[in-house]
Amino acid sequence: GTVLNVSVSDHDRSDSLLLSWDEPEGGAKGYLLALSSLGSGTLLQNVSAGPNTTSFWFHGLTPGTCYEIEVTATLACMDTTSQTITAQTSPSPVRNLSLSSGGGRASLRAAWAHGQGRRDGYGLALWHSHSNTPVRNVSLLPGASTFLFDGLLPGSEYALKVSTLAGSSQASTSIHQWTAPSIPTQLRLSPGSSTSLIASWADATGAAWLHLELRNLLTQKVSTTLSARRGLTSYTFQHLHPGTQYWLGLSATAGPHTVVGPNATAWTYPLSPGNVTLSSAEEQNSLQARWSIPGGQRDFYVVTLREGEDGVPTRNVSLGGDSDHVTFRGLSPGQQYSVQVVAVAGPYRAAAQSTAAWTEPQAPSGVSLSSQGSPHSLLASWEEATGEGYLLVLSLAEHPVKNSSLLRGVTSFTYEGLHPGTLYTFEVSTMAGPYTSSPRCISNWTYPLPLKQLTLSNGGHSTSLQASWRAASSGSTGYTGTLWETKSQEQVRNVTVGSDWMNVTLENLVPGRQYTLEMAAVAGPYRSPVRSATDWTYPLAPAGVTLTNTRRPMGLSAFWDKAAGDVDQFHLQLYSKSHAAQTNTSVGPNTHNFTFLGLSPGTQYFLKVTVLAGPYRSSSHFATEWTYPLSLANVSVQPGQKPQELHVSWVESGGGRDHLVQLSVAESLSIIRNVSVPRGVTQLDLEGLVPGSRYRVEIISQAGPHRISSQTAIGYTVPLPPRSLSASPVGMARALAVHWETAPGQRDGYLLSVLEEGSSALPRNLEAGKDSTNVTVPQLEPGTCYLVRIWAVAGPYRSLPENITGCTVPAAPANLSLTNLGSSSELYTSWNKPPGRRDHYHITLYSLSTQSRIQVQTLSPDALNITWTHLEAGSKFAVQVTAVKGSLEASSINVTQWTYPLAPVNLTLGSPSASALVVSWAVVGGGAEGFVVDVGDAASGTPVGHMVLDGDARSHILRSLSPGTRYTVAVRATAGPFHASTPNFTHCTRECDVLLA
Repeated sequence: GTVLNVSVSDHDRSDSLLLSWDEPEGGAKGYLLALSSLGSGTLLQNVSAGPNTTSFWFHGLTPGTCYEIEVTATLACMDTTSQTITAQTSPSPVRNLSLSSGGGRASLRAAWAHGQGRRDGYGLALWHSHSNTPVRNVSLLPGASTFLFDGLLPGSEYALKVSTLAGSSQASTSIHQWTAPSIPTQLRLSPGSSTSLIASWADATGAAWLHLELRNLLTQKVSTTLSARRGLTSYTFQHLHPGTQYWLGLSATAGPHTVVGPNATAWTYPLSPGNVTLSSAEEQNSLQARWSIPGGQRDFYVVTLREGEDGVPTRNVSLGGDSDHVTFRGLSPGQQYSVQVVAVAGPYRAAAQSTAAWTEPQAPSGVSLSSQGSPHSLLASWEEATGEGYLLVLSLAEHPVKNSSLLRGVTSFTYEGLHPGTLYTFEVSTMAGPYTSSPRCISNWTYPLPLKQLTLSNGGHSTSLQASWRAASSGSTGYTGTLWETKSQEQVRNVTVGSDWMNVTLENLVPGRQYTLEMAAVAGPYRSPVRSATDWTYPLAPAGVTLTNTRRPMGLSAFWDKAAGDVDQFHLQLYSKSHAAQTNTSVGPNTHNFTFLGLSPGTQYFLKVTVLAGPYRSSSHFATEWTYPLSLANVSVQPGQKPQELHVSWVESGGGRDHLVQLSVAESLSIIRNVSVPRGVTQLDLEGLVPGSRYRVEIISQAGPHRISSQTAIGYTVPLPPRSLSASPVGMARALAVHWETAPGQRDGYLLSVLEEGSSALPRNLEAGKDSTNVTVPQLEPGTCYLVRIWAVAGPYRSLPENITGCTVPAAPANLSLTNLGSSSELYTSWNKPPGRRDHYHITLYSLSTQSRIQVQTLSPDALNITWTHLEAGSKFAVQVTAVKGSLEASSINVTQWTYPLAPVNLTLGSPSASALVVSWAVVGGGAEGFVVDVGDAASGTPVGHMVLDGDARSHILRSLSPGTRYTVAVRATAGPFHASTPNFTHCTRECDVLLA
């Protein structure tokens, strides 16, 4: 039980282990140290140590390897004590560790050579040097010698420590390295002013330092160099030359890596020219532009000449960078111009604008002066001329009357308040800046005033018209006019009179015609606006007016002759002394007859025809005539209250006296009855007719000497309904046979309606001939009751209905099955639902074993199965399902099935002799159809015998068996396809008699 307290350490040496222990109490005679490989147990070193030794170095070990060390101390009396400890040498660090760019700016590849000895694996730790932030920790298998760190920041310094792991010990090696810098993108160089450029770039975080070099491309000298730390994204270069092109180069540096980046060129803005002027040149229609040259550089000048107030460019001139003037020739007269001088350096421009200058204008062309029919105004117009505006002067007899100034764009001016019939002179000049052109002149007259209050009237005459007017106030030398037919616009004659005439009479005109007179006052070469007046000559009255009966019940026709001259229309006035109302009608001038409709029958009327021409009219004498009476309207023949009656009604339209009602049979057209009724009676009942017959009715009306018949009306008497209606099923044909007896009278046929009981569907309609007494209704639902209605039909009329209800035979259940679900006392019966309806099902179960009906069940019409219980085991049964509808039935076929038998009980075995066994058993329940006895060799399991017995057997002797042998015996009860067996019983036959002796 002595404890040595052995411990091991390596003192950071990977190939040695220092073993230490405590000297046991009472001391030790010596120590035996055994070093073995852990796992294999191979003894590697076996060392002896003296009695006073408490430590020992094991050298030449493999780094990173596990060892087992046993220390055995030899005590007094040859006793020993041992202690075993395990230890592991420290691993050796990796060799030749390197960290280099992994082929991308955002990756570093670590590589190393394995140290001596063994290891469990490697641990890699990567730090970001600047922020001292851990980036990645990775564990690798002991055979790994490279690893790629990706997803790093470009242009950044990283520190890597690789630790060799062995158990709980490790040996580490570290290294530093930079990732390759990334090149900044989107380098742009743009001018900030005429002496500065702004450089900007993106993605500048991927380099520790950025180096920028700006070079003057004109002198090819470096202007500025710049080094910037990480993160700078823009810089402004100051104190540059205006209008000069510069080149900017950029490179990125990170540790030992340098990457040349993009470059860009840009121009500084040029300075704009100064003191730009535009003035007249010595040549006509020419202008000269001048400016002072600004400091700095430029490529060239672009001088743009702009025209008008809107400054529309008309000419562009490119000049050298040292030019200071240019002359523009062949410009538009009277036009405003300005000039823009642009200094161009690369893509940039600096512009300066001059003040406006003008060219000398020209006078307008196309000058006109027109009166436009006005006596107090003149319209001056001219074509547009280039300039600022126009100077207008209007003169009367060389004395200026009105001076006006107008802006550019106006090409007409109206002078108001002038004297009628006066000659005026007009002058117009163009103004442009300080210049005015020479004038253009033209003369014209104002119009005279028209005459006043022109009138034209017939004075009651049919062939003449008189015109009158008042004279104009001034400027008239006479009057001229034209007489026109207003409607045809044909000229009739011209009229010319002196200035002292006030009226004129126009003779030999057409009666009833409209005329128009146009008159104007004349002064010099102009006529005043025309004044017109219109009137009609008086029309002549029509002749030969007559009124004739057109033999229409309510119509009269009027006729008349047209008199000489024109007519606008004819006005007809028709009235009766017996009626307060009258009819007024107007017709066209070419109409000479007219028919009045809608008049009262049997009435005397008076007619007057009036001719109209304009506002004038002339009337004829009166004509008279009588209208015809009207026939009766709306004659209606309807069935009476009895099948032997007809009810006749009508509407009186007036003008008649007595009515004669004539009745005839429709088919023969012979009149069988005449009935006279007085005026005022509007209905009549005809009796004693044949039911269901077709009749014709005509009514004759009389008024004075005129007679007129009504339209013929057709009517039917109502037929009598059929008698003794019956409806019975037609076997299993899903149909009903409908029978009836014919009633007295006539009919066109029969209509039958068949409606399923309890259904909301529309009834089924059938038709039968007039001599039919039966019809079969097919395609009905089985087991369904129908309401059958029948009518006798004559024309549109029906008799009272006869009703009866009949039912079809139900459909028998199909697919009947009787199933044993594994029970000895239950059977399951099911069937498919047959089509149609039924009241219920009768289900009968028969026992074929006892030849008797044992159960009868009544089920609802929707039932589809039943389970029979408490049946006799091992018996055969038959079942039949009957669908019942009222007194009608339909049965399925019979199906049979067995119940399971019960296994025999009380099985006993005996051996009456060495070769025989006696088997006996008892039964429970109803027994079985038969029994099967199975015998087998108990030792080998080989079947020996199989005996089939009838259902009355209760025992059996098994013969020809082997003496002294153990047999297994089982008895099965069978019923149809089903059976139930006892367990296996074993028994031995007797030994043979010799052995027994």
